[in-house]
Amino acid sequence: MPDDERLPMRHVLDWVVAVMRALGAPGVGVATAVESVFPPVPSEVVLPLAGYTASQGHYGMIPAIVAATAGSLAGAYVLYYLGAAWGRDRICAAADRVPLLHARDVERAIGWFRRHGPAAVLLGRMVPGIRSLISIPAGIDRMPIWSFSIYTVAGSSVWNSALIVAGYELGAQWHHVEGYVGTVSNVIYIGLGLLVIGFVLRRLRRRAQGSSGE
Repeated sequence: MPDDERLPMRHVLDWVVAVMRALGAPGVGVATAVESVFPPVPSEVVLPLAGYTASQGHYGMIPAIVAATAGSLAGAYVLYYLGAAWGRDRICAAADRVPLLHARDVERAIGWFRRHGPAAVLLGRMVPGIRSLISIPAGIDRMPIWSFSIYTVAGSSVWNSALIVAGYELGAQWHHVEGYVGTVSNVIYIGLGLLVIGFVLRRLRRRAQGSSGE
């Protein structure tokens, strides 16, 4: 990361630590909500840091996971309704004015959603660069809010738990978690690919059965 990007990130992380230590587990929820709304703040840094802070006795690990998931849902709602209200073009234009964020990041999330539908909301919560922004195309396409909420909580709870527990167990070495995230993301990409292949095969099978029945 260039030096001009490291400095604001350092300030953000200092603020995250201060909030977590001052508010306890609810501070994890606040930090996660902010991370969800402002994707340049990476969850693969914030969540292990939350786990490390829990290991120091500032709050319990389970309350941290619950608060993080609640924060993820709150932040997801903000981006969902922003997508619904603004639409694709205005969101992309705004993204280019946000530090460390670009319109292509939003376009990537939209592409994911269009290709994978609800599975993108579930599994996209576990892919850096997608997990926050996937809420925007869900809002643009007016995905049912109850379905959006269920998939968001399911995906976020798995992701938050994994990273917070990793940070808790690694302690002062929590920052190493970020290096392992890419491997997890690749596994999820493969899972999504298999889901798409399965969907296509089912559609082809049904079409073949329909043709043979005529």
